[in-house]
Amino acid sequence: MVNRINSKSSSVPAVISTIEGLQCRFVKNLESMASSLAESRPFVSVEWFRDGGQHGGGLRYEAPTGPVFNAGSVNFSHVQYDDDSTKPLRSATALSTIIHPRNPFAPSIHIHLSWTELKSGRGYWRIMADLNPSIPNDEFRERFLEVLKSNSGEHFKKALSEGEKYFYIPTLKRHRGVAHFYLEEFSCGDFKQDLNFCETLIKAVMDLYPTFISKAVHTRPDSSPSDLKSQLDYHTLYFLQVLTLDRGTTAGLLVHDQNDLGTLGSLPSHVDKTLLEYWLSKHQAELRDLLQSLIDALPQGNATVQLGPDLKLKLVAAMRQFYKQNPNSLNLQATGTVTPKTIANHD
Repeated sequence: MVNRINSKSSSVPAVISTIEGLQCRFVKNLESMASSLAESRPFVSVEWFRDGGQHGGGLRYEAPTGPVFNAGSVNFSHVQYDDDSTKPLRSATALSTIIHPRNPFAPSIHIHLSWTELKSGRGYWRIMADLNPSIPNDEFRERFLEVLKSNSGEHFKKALSEGEKYFYIPTLKRHRGVAHFYLEEFSCGDFKQDLNFCETLIKAVMDLYPTFISKAVHTRPDSSPSDLKSQLDYHTLYFLQVLTLDRGTTAGLLVHDQNDLGTLGSLPSHVDKTLLEYWLSKHQAELRDLLQSLIDALPQGNATVQLGPDLKLKLVAAMRQFYKQNPNSLNLQATGTVTPKTIANHD
């Protein structure tokens, strides 16, 4: 692994140690759960480098596609610009993971934790945890919210409110998932206290989630064509939100091109092209053009499209071309009360 601990910041080693520990914990939790469900293959590690390692890099673990996982990855990244005085960002360290289970009764999950430190000395966290079922389950939702509440205390209500704002899809008048936790530019002024808060919260979510997959598989092992259609429809909705509204995904693709497949590790294995075409008319002009460019990148033929590596790179090219021609369209992307300046920090 490239040596990433070369920032002048005294906080970076602790952040990296914590986030890499969380990554390892979640992968082990998922592998253990999957092994109990007859998936013997481990997650596969993939390393990438920022400018050949000069400015950091990352490591992701990709879920084995099979009886337990539809798609998924657990990503760690650290970039730093101590040697570049033109950039306001000193370092950014992140854990980002999305897991899409094979069983349509098991919910997908998205977790993000990142520490951003500017050369001005300011530092802050971004914390996200959201539950995304194809077929809603009240028990899973309530348990998820209970764990978030018990581990976030006074921040719980604000985080839910911010999540409801960020993960809302205006054109469809619905949210991406059923429970959304989001804190942007979070800092209480005590770095060690905040680090412990983040680690405790994310650990609790990571320990809970695999139990949802296991229970779904044991209680609902069989899926009807209708169940699988609901899953495909939801995965298509996820695709729509991630590639047209998700600010973090877009920023990751526009800042550099050295981890494109890792950035799109959030996508499910298949989407319904016909459903995307149906949603075109519901979008306002600029985002309709973006969605059209994504649809145009999909292959002709069957309505159900598999999102392989080559196709993902075509989608990335379409997004970059769109924002190059329409930079103001970034203002239409999802945001909570606070809009992060991720792209500006890297410029």
